[in-house]
Amino acid sequence: MPPAAADRIQGMHVSSEHLKLSLAIEGMNCSACAARLQRALDGADGVSDAAVSFALERAVVRVDPSEIDAAGVLAAIKRSGFEAGTETASYRVENLSEGKSARAVEAAVREVPGVLEVAADPATGMLRVTGLSLMLDDEAVFRSVGAVGFQCVPEGDSGARSRREIERARHERRAIAAAAALTLPFLVQMAGMAASGGSVPSIHMPPWAELLLALPIQFGFGLRFYRGALSSLRGRSANMDVLVALGTTSAFAYSCYLLYELGPAAQGNLYFEASAVIITLVMVGKHLEANAKRSAAAAVRDLLALRPDTAIVRLPDGSTESRRASALNRGDTVVCRPGDRLAVDGIIVKGEADIDESLITGESAPVPKGEGDSVSAGSINVDGFIDIETAAVGENSTLSRMIRLVENAQVSKPAVHRLVDRVSAVFVPVIILIAVATFIGWTAYGAGLEQAFKSAASTLVIACPCALGLATPTAIMAGSGAATKAGILIRDAAALEQAHRLSLVAFDKTGTLTEGKPAIADMQLLSDLAEDEVLMIAASLQQGSEHPVAQAFVDEANTRGLGIRAVENFRSRVSRGIEGVIDGRRYMLGGERMFRSEGGGFTPPGRVPGGTPVWLAETDSGATRPLAAFVLVDRLRPTSRAAIEQLKDLGIRTILLSGDAARIAEGIGAELGIEETRGAVLPEEKAEIVASLGRDGAIVGMVGDGINDSPALASASVGFAMGTGTGIAMETSSITLMRPDPRLVPATVSVSRRTFRKIKQNLFWAFVFNTTGVPLAALGFLNPSIAGAAMAFSSLCVVANSLLLRTWRPKSD
Repeated sequence: MPPAAADRIQGMHVSSEHLKLSLAIEGMNCSACAARLQRALDGADGVSDAAVSFALERAVVRVDPSEIDAAGVLAAIKRSGFEAGTETASYRVENLSEGKSARAVEAAVREVPGVLEVAADPATGMLRVTGLSLMLDDEAVFRSVGAVGFQCVPEGDSGARSRREIERARHERRAIAAAAALTLPFLVQMAGMAASGGSVPSIHMPPWAELLLALPIQFGFGLRFYRGALSSLRGRSANMDVLVALGTTSAFAYSCYLLYELGPAAQGNLYFEASAVIITLVMVGKHLEANAKRSAAAAVRDLLALRPDTAIVRLPDGSTESRRASALNRGDTVVCRPGDRLAVDGIIVKGEADIDESLITGESAPVPKGEGDSVSAGSINVDGFIDIETAAVGENSTLSRMIRLVENAQVSKPAVHRLVDRVSAVFVPVIILIAVATFIGWTAYGAGLEQAFKSAASTLVIACPCALGLATPTAIMAGSGAATKAGILIRDAAALEQAHRLSLVAFDKTGTLTEGKPAIADMQLLSDLAEDEVLMIAASLQQGSEHPVAQAFVDEANTRGLGIRAVENFRSRVSRGIEGVIDGRRYMLGGERMFRSEGGGFTPPGRVPGGTPVWLAETDSGATRPLAAFVLVDRLRPTSRAAIEQLKDLGIRTILLSGDAARIAEGIGAELGIEETRGAVLPEEKAEIVASLGRDGAIVGMVGDGINDSPALASASVGFAMGTGTGIAMETSSITLMRPDPRLVPATVSVSRRTFRKIKQNLFWAFVFNTTGVPLAALGFLNPSIAGAAMAFSSLCVVANSLLLRTWRPKSD
C-alpha cells in the first residue's frame, strides 16, 4: 500500500475519542501468525486494544489518534509480514463535470472511513474508490456523494470482494488439482511398494522422473510456504510455514544429495514423494479448512444477505419510484408488497400484514402487524400491502447493529484463547528444537542419516499448531452464529464466556417477565349499569391520555366494539386519577388515593393477585356513587414461567427486582416460582443489589428493558436487554434478546455452555494430538507423508466438531 494512500485514512472518524479500524489480514496461515501480529499490535504505541482472529483472518484495532494514525497501524502490520486487504469499487456519478464538482466529490469520499484512493473522471462520469476491504462501505460512499449534491450508483467493480473470494477459491482448487496430478504417480508408486511389501524395486520411477515431478511442487506450489516462513522469521517468530518449509526442504534436499552421489543407483532410495505428498496434503487441508471457516462464519453472511438493494418509495403526489435502499432517508414512505423483504426500519402507516421476522428475532411464526407497529429491515412481508415510514437506515438500522454485534463477538477472544495464543507463540520454536534433538539423537544412536531425517521431518510436519489455533475461534464463530439465528445477539466473546458461568439471574418485572402494558383482568359492577356501559364511560374518560392505564380501557372498549363519547370539563389529577363530564353527568376514574380524598371508601374485588385496583364513580352535588371496580394487571408473558423453570434446571437461582410495590412484586414472584423477590426498588438500588450479589461471590446476570434498568445491567457480570426495550438498555447490556421471550435467557446459558464444552473438547484433542503425535514421530513410528496427512486431519476434526454447534436450537418449552 503506497504511503500516500495510507496517509489519506488519517481522517477516519468514529463517534468515540478512539479510532476503530476493522482490517482484513492477508498472509496469516496459522495461529502462530495471529499471535505474532497480536504482539506487534499490542506493542505499538497508541494502540489501546487489538483483537486478531486467525479463523476470520481479521483484526480489529482501536487507537488513540493523538499518538498513532491509521498509517502507523498499517506499517506495524507490514513489519510483521502481513498486509491489510484492499478492494476497488467503481460508481457512476450523475451529472459529474469538470472542475469544482469532481474535486468536491473526491474530497467528500476521502472522508469516508476506510477509503485510501479516490479518482473521479468527469469525462466518463465514473468514480473509482480503493479502500480497506472491511471498511469500504457502498452506503457511506452514496451518502458522501449525496451530501455534495450528486447521486451515484454501483458500476463495474461493485461486489468485487465476493467475486475476488470466489476467484481465489477457484484458483486454489485449480492449484490443488495440478499438484495432485503431479503427486499421483508418487502415490501409485507408494501403493505398489506397500502391496508388494517393498520387494519389487522396479515399481519405483527413474530418479530423474521423480525429480521432474517433485520440482514444480516444491518450488511452485510450495512457494507460499517459503514466503510465509521468511515473513515469519523476519518478524522474529516461527509459524506453521516454517515447519512445513523445513520438513519438505529437508526431504527434497536429501533426495537431491542422494541423486547426485548415487546417480541411477539412487532408484528406490529417494524421498521426493515425502515432500510432494506433504505439500499437496497441506494445500488440501488448508483449502478444506478455509471452506469450513467460511461455513462457521456464515452468520454474518446470512445477515448481510437480508439487506435488499432497492425499495419502492411513495412520493408526495401518491406515485411511486424505485430507489436504492442506501439512498433512503428518515421520513420516506416505503411501499412493501407481499413476498417482499423490508428495506428499512420503520412504522407501518397504512395497511396490515403478517411479518416473518425469523432471521432477525428467531421467532418462526409470522407476527401480525398493523398501523402504528414497528418493523425491521430484513423481515419478510408474508401476505399484505403496507406503507412504512422510514425510521432508521444504513448503520442505524436494527440489521446493521446485529451485524456489528455478531462480527464483534466473532473477532473477540475469551481468556482461554489468549492462553492458547501464548502457548502457540512458543510452540513452534520448541518443536524445531525437538526436531533438531531427534536428528542428533538418531544419528548418535547409529541409525544412519535416512532414519534421522525421516524422524526429524515427521516431527516438524505433524506438530503444526493449526488445530490448536482453530479450537477456540471456530467454536466461538459457530456458537455465536447459532445464537444469532435464535434471536440472541452476543456482544463479544467475554459475554459468552461469562454466560456459561452464571449462578444467579436477576429479573426486572415490567416489560421483562410481564408484557409491560396493563390490561383489565377483573371487573365488579357496583351499580345497575351494564358492563358495556361502564366500560364505555371509562374508555371515554381515558381517550385523550397516553398513560398505559388509559390504553387498557381503550383497548378493552375497542375489543368489544363500543363507541367512545365526547368528554367535557376534563381534569387530570396527577398520581390520583381523572374526571370529566359525559352527557351532562360528571364521572371520576382513579385509584385508592383519589377516592379516599373523596370519601368513597370502596373495596376492590381483590380476586387477582398482583393487580392494581381502579374505581369508576359518578359524582352529583358532592355525593359519590360507585359504578364499578376494576383490577388492572400487567399480564405475565406466557413464557415467563418456563424461563424460570429452565433456569432452575440449569442450576441457576433467580431473583425479582421491581420498582412496583412489594405486594405486587411478591405476587408475581410467587406465581412464577422465583426464589427471592424485592419490591419498591429504585434504579440505583437495583444496581447496588446486583453489585452486592457479585461481591458475595455470585456470577450475576441482569435482565431488563428500560432506561431505569441500565445501571443494573452495567453492574451485572452479564446484562441481558430485551430487544423490544430502549436503545440505552441495549447499548448497556452485553447480550440483546431480539424478541420479548424470557426463555432466551436460559437459552443463552445453554448455547454458552455448549460452546465452551466444544472449546474444551477441541483443545483436549488438539493437545492430545500434539503430545502423542510428536513423540511417535520422533521415535520413528511415522513417516513424513503420514505425518502430513495426520496434521491436516486434526485441523479438520476440530473445525468439524465446532460446526456441530450450528445444529443447536433453544428449548421451545
